[in-house]
Amino acid sequence: MIDLQTPISDDDLDRLDVGDKITISGTIYTGRDAALPQLVELINEKEVPFDLNGSVIMHTAFSDAGIAPTTSSKVEIESTITPLSESGVKIHIGKGMLNDDTLKALNENNSIFVITPPVAALLTSKVLEKKCVLFENEGMEAMFELKVDRIPGIVAIKDGKRI
Repeated sequence: MIDLQTPISDDDLDRLDVGDKITISGTIYTGRDAALPQLVELINEKEVPFDLNGSVIMHTAFSDAGIAPTTSSKVEIESTITPLSESGVKIHIGKGMLNDDTLKALNENNSIFVITPPVAALLTSKVLEKKCVLFENEGMEAMFELKVDRIPGIVAIKDGKRI
């Protein structure tokens, strides 16, 4: 198991290979269908209220029932992976198969896609603190900042290769 601490650096990613088991600690951001396209709009307007460089985004909603990854290949989510990677996001956490154009964009921007077991209770137990940071009107699909301890995952796409 390789332990990573946010923010994630290029050196952190250089030591990973497809299939590696990792844990992520520190600050991660959540977002899915409702929030991620709005975040890309804020990037385009240069109005993101936090630094995306070295960040981690998990494709999920957040509620008191917990967190679990949503399907990353949904158009509303997958279409955001390229601009988010170009803006400094290093790790995208989700589930599902991504298309070849997304794989190429991840490679070109030295970003990776990580899958994590869809076990809400396990993932929720790793959340130490939560705070809504954007799009509060979207309810559980708003964007949250989470303080986490050892979120588990598996590197699914890196250097143009996939599991």
